[in-house]
Amino acid sequence: VHLAESGGGLVQSGGSLRLSCRASGFTFGSNYMNWYRQAPGKERESVAGITSTGSSTNYADSVKGRFTISRDNAKKTVYLQMNSLKPDDTAVYYCNVRYFGRNYWGQGTQVTVSS
Repeated sequence: VHLAESGGGLVQSGGSLRLSCRASGFTFGSNYMNWYRQAPGKERESVAGITSTGSSTNYADSVKGRFTISRDNAKKTVYLQMNSLKPDDTAVYYCNVRYFGRNYWGQGTQVTVSS
């Protein structure tokens, strides 16, 4: 299993970014996918999740209405569109899949939101 995030960067408050996570090594189209984030000095937290077909999504209360998770099973890629970004969204963002009872993570991509 390999997950590779991209798309992070520095953005001003109110701006937008789109993160991508390219997956390989497992049956991507059959698995629930997640985005997590970890801010300095804080525990890793769930941000959003999406079912295998993309028909259902879940979001942390802190990002509802601002972030959108989506996926393209043909490209084996999951996305996180982040709008109206706030300084509190500053964190390393990780792609995640739970596969045969084990959690797999990408290397993460840094998102920094300046005020």
